[in-house]
Amino acid sequence: MNVTTITFGKLQATTGLLALQELRAALAICTGLANKEIARVMDCAPSTVKKTIERLFFKLGVSSRSALVAEAFRRGLISFVSTATPDPQHHDHDQNQQGVLLA
Repeated sequence: MNVTTITFGKLQATTGLLALQELRAALAICTGLANKEIARVMDCAPSTVKKTIERLFFKLGVSSRSALVAEAFRRGLISFVSTATPDPQHHDHDQNQQGVLLA
């Protein structure tokens, strides 16, 4: 199986469950783009974007764009690009940072 990792702004995703075109659409949705904007970015017709999003809803078992975003992050299909490399000598025992995604 051929795996491809793509980035879109500060987000990244890897093919596997989702096909490349579906992943590109999911990343665009995560950044808040509308269907017409996604069509421009993906260089396809808005009707193609609509069908792609319908496939995403089916594959992820969701029925809204916000649920799609939450599910894609929950499953690890999409994540934030990490540019910082942690220093193995530096330990923050007093600071427990936990993120919350609100969709």
